[in-house]
Amino acid sequence: MRVSIVTISFNQAAFLERTLNSVLDQDYPDIEYIVVDPGSTDGSRDIIERYRNQLARVILEPDTGAADALNKGFKCATGEVFAFLNSDDVLFPGTVRNAVECLSTNTLDIVSGHALVIDEHDRELRVAYSERYSLKAYAYGASILIQPSTFFTREAFLRTNGFNTSNKSNWDGELFADMALSGGHFGLVDQIWSGYRLHGQSITSSGKLHQQTQEHHKQMFRKIVGREERSTDRLIAQAFRMFRYMQNPKSLYERISRGPIYRRGLLK
Repeated sequence: MRVSIVTISFNQAAFLERTLNSVLDQDYPDIEYIVVDPGSTDGSRDIIERYRNQLARVILEPDTGAADALNKGFKCATGEVFAFLNSDDVLFPGTVRNAVECLSTNTLDIVSGHALVIDEHDRELRVAYSERYSLKAYAYGASILIQPSTFFTREAFLRTNGFNTSNKSNWDGELFADMALSGGHFGLVDQIWSGYRLHGQSITSSGKLHQQTQEHHKQMFRKIVGREERSTDRLIAQAFRMFRYMQNPKSLYERISRGPIYRRGLLK
């Protein structure tokens, strides 16, 4: 079973080589690794060139954003299993093999593991947990899949329209919701599969797209629930979040003892 992994690269030279090696050093024998770079100017393209003979495909052309770049990468992918890894994140050893085993031995379309949240020096900050996926919980902001620790079948991806190129903040979350809306079956594995990096320029840590993220959640609520949010929905959202932590007390412990993930950089 071939696995196609797409990395979108844009001016992340400080981390890119670690990302590339984390995929190339996997012990799974059939990985098709595709790298997309729309025009980095920080030396990233020199790094990509050094690894070109180990990559299945390199796409060096302008795009309209991360979602567009990912669509370009997956358009030429030939694997039965897909995943995407940002150019500042890493996969941990054995991840691809474990993900394929889960997808091939269960009636699943999407499977997620957990992640270690790491800083720019690879120091561990906390654990980030994927959760059992629920469309309704996602609509209320209480169902999270850790993107670099998530793998999905080609068929699940093709049942959607791909990544929404107008979404500039949560293109991964919208794709997973579209997979659920198209009948996808989700699974969860209690294993840490990736290193999810936070640094000064990362969207998650800085919260620099906070307004777009809030608007995305409103749009997804309308898409899933079929109406605008009401004042009572705030209480429902709180109930969903409480239930979420009841299901996974370890996640609550990480949040209280080691701080948040989203907009973490604003606490400094």
